[in-house]
Amino acid sequence: MSHATAIVVGAGIIGMSTALALQARGFAVTVLDREGVAAGASFGNAGAFAFTDIVPLATPGIMRKAPAWLLDPLGPLSIPPAYALRILPWLLRFWRASWPDRYAASMAAQIRLMAHARAALERQIMDVDGEGLMLRQGQVQLYEGEAAFRASLSEWQVRKDHGIRFTLLHSHGEITERQPGIHPRFTHAGFTPDWINTVDPARWTRHLASRFVDRGGTIDRTAVTAVTGEELGVRLATGAGDRRANAVVIAAGAWSHHLALSLGDRLPLETERGYNTTLPAGAFDLRMQVTFSGHGFVVTKLNDGVRVGGAVELGGLTIAPNYERARVLLDKAARFLPGLETGGGIAWMGFRPSMPDSLPVIGASPRYDRVLYAFGHGHLGLTQAAGTAELIADLAAGTTPAIDLTPFAPHRFG
Repeated sequence: MSHATAIVVGAGIIGMSTALALQARGFAVTVLDREGVAAGASFGNAGAFAFTDIVPLATPGIMRKAPAWLLDPLGPLSIPPAYALRILPWLLRFWRASWPDRYAASMAAQIRLMAHARAALERQIMDVDGEGLMLRQGQVQLYEGEAAFRASLSEWQVRKDHGIRFTLLHSHGEITERQPGIHPRFTHAGFTPDWINTVDPARWTRHLASRFVDRGGTIDRTAVTAVTGEELGVRLATGAGDRRANAVVIAAGAWSHHLALSLGDRLPLETERGYNTTLPAGAFDLRMQVTFSGHGFVVTKLNDGVRVGGAVELGGLTIAPNYERARVLLDKAARFLPGLETGGGIAWMGFRPSMPDSLPVIGASPRYDRVLYAFGHGHLGLTQAAGTAELIADLAAGTTPAIDLTPFAPHRFG
């Protein structure tokens, strides 16, 4: 395979992980990105490897909550009114994915991908000498009152059934033994000791990029505008002229479906716009990731500081950011963590590519098998990057992937 060439479109965490995996299989690899390494969602996410998040966003009964999303534009899951009609076809698919049969199938597929991704991450960390960029401190998921806690028990049972270690905490005192400074309103929690964060998702992605270049890879900053299949390979139209390779991987995050469409593939990708605020060093004595389950946001370490962010805004790529969402999350964090210093924060918004069934697209284009798709991971891109990279490298090299990719196939939407 040493003579084979590959181009990866996208220099985020999925793209850089995939480039390294292809390189390890003997491909001569070039990465193309219009903005450079870690310029998109890989720059500002929470930095969590959320392997315990195996429950799809499209849960049974979730569409009954849809009217409330429109009425609360600053809630944890919202749709800007100006975007409501445009997203309706995606919401119909999302609704169908929430039916019990589809929901169960999606969760089963997610569980298999998560198990593979977790093992792949450990291989990746070892391969690139990345342990110094990891935090293995666990996560605490908080609940307000007995009722909210009991409503979560079915999800904890699913985790138990699939070998995820956790301890359930039944008092505020048990919570503060692990993470001091939590408001007493939080009376119950689940602690997952094997949870992993990176010290900084942008640093981790750039670390992978550095290893890739050290091993002979090339990263070029240029925009890719179209993809065309040819008899012996793939042609990419870019701002700097045409590029050709034996194989191409589309890992361009929230913009990926535009490139797929240029090949004739219509894929229902939408954008989970996530907001956060990064606070400077000394903002809070945070000992692990804290997840506020009922409010849709997390507080994580970032280098020496703290990042407060989350929520889902299904708002596409062109509507102006609503940074009031970041402020609301920060205000809540200040109430829930009374010692949090909120001054000096930097707000950010990023585009998380999301498919209606909560599963990414991992597989070959139905129209041209030399083009491979690796996108649509929603808020789990960092989590599933190493696993996705190995699966894509298997396909490119013509070997059998480690897990069945049928649930992730691009053609599953018809």
